[in-house]
Amino acid sequence: MQSQNIKEAVHSIAEQLSSTATWDDVIYEMTVRKEIEQGKSDSEAGRVTSADDVLKEFGITS
Repeated sequence: MQSQNIKEAVHSIAEQLSSTATWDDVIYEMTVRKEIEQGKSDSEAGRVTSADDVLKEFGITS
């Protein structure tokens, strides 16, 4: 989370939750945010797999 620190991100996510949100909702939102940030970081660092390679890995022809 380079554009904002973790504490700011947590506050931002908390503000977007409904008043009936559960702890599971909180954990889900945090996990999604973490996975997106990790994916962006991997992409920027060139740690990616092409769609063609993924298709080949699963034996799917395009």
